[in-house]
Amino acid sequence: MIEAVGLTKRYGSKLAVDDLSFTVKPGKVTGFLGPNGAGKSTTMRMMLGLDRPTAGKVLIDGKHYTELKNPLRTLGALVDAKWVHPNRSAYAHLKWMARSNGIPTKRVDEVLDIVGLSEVARRRAGGFSLGMSQRLGIATALLGDPKILMFDEPVNGLDPEGIHWIRRFMQRLAAEGRTVLVSSHLLSEMAQTAEELVVVGRGKLIAQCSTQEFVESSSSTSVKVRSPQADQLGEVLTSNGFAVTRENQQERDTLLVPDGATEQIGELAAKYDCVLHELTVQRASLEEAFMQITGEEVEFSTGSSGAESSGSPGEAPVAAEK
Repeated sequence: MIEAVGLTKRYGSKLAVDDLSFTVKPGKVTGFLGPNGAGKSTTMRMMLGLDRPTAGKVLIDGKHYTELKNPLRTLGALVDAKWVHPNRSAYAHLKWMARSNGIPTKRVDEVLDIVGLSEVARRRAGGFSLGMSQRLGIATALLGDPKILMFDEPVNGLDPEGIHWIRRFMQRLAAEGRTVLVSSHLLSEMAQTAEELVVVGRGKLIAQCSTQEFVESSSSTSVKVRSPQADQLGEVLTSNGFAVTRENQQERDTLLVPDGATEQIGELAAKYDCVLHELTVQRASLEEAFMQITGEEVEFSTGSSGAESSGSPGEAPVAAEK
């Protein structure tokens, strides 16, 4: 488990993290989200002992990171994919990391296989693409078979197959009872990956809740209804107290019923002999919810309507990105 308690970081007059407290529990993937300048990277660096907090603390299974004897056995992290000596091979880098943390050398081959880099293990890391470097960073995080894992932008540089793989892989790690924290700007990917969210803005906690709760709390739902008798059904729904709008003027057979219930609408359609071709609940996306809730917390605005933007868990991909 990861616990941030009153975490504060000041750089001169700039307050990067402001009395931030949250908990990341095992058994589920937790997404760490926030606009640019929200303090995510600074927070992760403090978790890893790379930056010292001005105030507050981060506990990794009840201990400060600097108190961990062999940290890679407790916490594995991908923060900077290019943090590898360019003249070292992937194998040599991992072997060096393993020795520094008392990890058997045989584990190096295991993690290279897990991330799909076995065929390029003897190549210089300086010649790796960003996607391959990401895989090497993930292999480093897995080296000590840790109970806690942190990934900062893990899908950068990965092709669609690699993105699908890392999503399933992180979910598999969490299902094994590990603590998994993932920071990413790809909100559509986070919507498919993370069960829990920690959302920050300007260094402060905005929300910690399930992904579903976050989306539902920031937007209302509506029911989309398609019927060849849309006009008749619209009158029926209106007379029964429902607000009804058209999705657009071109689709005359489609109605939107804000805050409607599919069961009630379906029963009314059956009662008045109205044929239904579609009856679905429409919810906002994670991206829409994120923009609505964090809109005022963006450090830089574009001036437009938008804001600036272990064993063998999972299957190894067929090949690394070139």
